[in-house]
Amino acid sequence: MGLLSSLALIFLVGEVHASYLDFGIPPSNATVDVRVFNVVNATLINELHASIIEPVLPGRGAITFPFLAFLVEHKASQKRVMFDLGVRSDPLNFAPSISALFTDGIIQVESPGRDIIELLQVGGIALNSISAVIWSHAHFDHIGDMSKFPNTTGLVIGSETGTSTYPQFPNASLLESDFAGREVTKLNFAAANISFSGLKAIDYLGDGSFYLLNTPGHLPGHLSALARVTPTSFVSLGGDTFHHAGEARPRPDFQKMYPCPAHLLEETKASISTDYFWSPKSRDGAFDLHSRAQQFLAISDLPDSFTADAVQAQVSLDKLATFDSDGDFFVVVSHDISLRESIPYFPASLSNWKANNLKERVVWNFVDKANPAFLFSPM
Repeated sequence: MGLLSSLALIFLVGEVHASYLDFGIPPSNATVDVRVFNVVNATLINELHASIIEPVLPGRGAITFPFLAFLVEHKASQKRVMFDLGVRSDPLNFAPSISALFTDGIIQVESPGRDIIELLQVGGIALNSISAVIWSHAHFDHIGDMSKFPNTTGLVIGSETGTSTYPQFPNASLLESDFAGREVTKLNFAAANISFSGLKAIDYLGDGSFYLLNTPGHLPGHLSALARVTPTSFVSLGGDTFHHAGEARPRPDFQKMYPCPAHLLEETKASISTDYFWSPKSRDGAFDLHSRAQQFLAISDLPDSFTADAVQAQVSLDKLATFDSDGDFFVVVSHDISLRESIPYFPASLSNWKANNLKERVVWNFVDKANPAFLFSPM
């Protein structure tokens, strides 16, 4: 084979199978292990999820989300941190502005009530072995109950995270006990000198194994994480950068890298409503997924949206979605119901996702009409 032909082949292969190096991520042999807890599942009723994602099709007013938490352990030092905690087991003890969502039945938590503290202890993880808790942001379904952690466990938050607490501020959603007696670190992304896919990054453990990324928009101070689980593969912990896989997918680059399985592709022709979703090659009653370039769902910009700045949040989502379209990254957000039956939970590890071909097997779950994430036709 001639030199020019060889270079052309390398270029083409590289174009299809992009490397994490193309994102500017430095190489490193330092890794972490990521394990996932499904703290609880909760259902949002009365079309409350219209304040999260749009559109809401007729009969699809109620939606169930998992509340995920992540244990991250540094392989070399065995240092442990938590990324998000899910919801506390006694939600009526939240600040009144939050507890009302539960007393009014707008958010219904599946039984039995439990929290990450119980799950860690049952799993043999000592609370004093957790050096820090990292909140992706300060919404109630991510902060758990910090008062149950020992004071030796620090709290890490984004620089723009509000820290007003109830009862000093009657409308505040946080409690004094969330911060009392512990070291609280506000990340300074303004001083960050590295970025990946346009997202400012902080090398949290200092060896390239675990980065925190600035992903603003959903809430001031919102951040996500990038965990290197092998020297060349990563788990992207997206927090609430998006809530449903349909906000991030399909996108052209994603479809090129991860074609929809043939059986689901055939199913979507009839299952996805062409009254609400369209693509250039669709026909009335016959949806065409291949020609759909735009993601299915949008971040809600309603006045009562859970998202503080929908435009900024969309830009953060677009940047994070570049990882989703790459073979070296597995993106997991905190409420992806499409993964509920297929993701490995603690004590199993998520770190072997690439060797186990997990991403290829699950990323199109959300268009399977048997999956609880399916929202693309009227009920």
